[in-house]
Formats: sequence, structure tokens, C-alpha cells
Amino acid sequence: MVNGFGSLVNALSVSAAVPVVGMPATILCWTDRHGATVTWVSPSGKTCRVRECIARRIDKNGMSEAQEYEYSENLAAPEREFRLGKRGWRSAGTRGKGNGLSLGHRSEYHDYSF
Repeated sequence: MVNGFGSLVNALSVSAAVPVVGMPATILCWTDRHGATVTWVSPSGKTCRVRECIARRIDKNGMSEAQEYEYSENLAAPEREFRLGKRGWRSAGTRGKGNGLSLGHRSEYHDYSF
């Protein structure tokens, strides 16, 4: 376990970038990732909300590491709040132990080994 994440890729993806509404984002779970969009930013810039996108797999690689997705907005998805702390962006209210957030790109990944 690296920095509270189940994968090195997710741990390295945590960023302290400044969020902007409409910016692509990636929600970092244990070893999975989910593409999202920033929907709200606090005046201080230290809290933001994101909404997970619809990710449709477009490759034909089956249960493999090589995965390719296309994304579309999902206005029905709930917003999730993240706060910037010492360990980067983390789920609000989890004392630094929740999901992480990477800003500036979307990435979807499903780890089939679990």
C-alpha cells in the first residue's frame, strides 16, 4: 500500500493542482480510477466538488491492463466533495483516508485482479 492507495499509479496521480469548474478530474480509489468533472470550487480553492462521468470502454482487450475509455457527462451522478490537505486532494470528511483526486485529466481503470 502506497500513501494510503492500493497502487503506485494512483499514489503518483494525486495532485495539488488548482481546480477550475469544468476541469477534467480522476477519482482515485484503492486501485481503480474513475473519470470525473469539477463542478464547484470554494472561494479559497481548497474545496471542490466533482461529478463522475459515464465511461464507456472502447477497446477490445477484455480483462487486461490495457483499457481505453471515452467519457460523457453524467448530470444524474451525485457530486462528491474533496479537500486539499497535506496528502493532496482527499474525500471530504475522511481525515485524509478517503479517495484521492487528480486534476487536469480523466482516467478510468478497473483492476480485474480483485
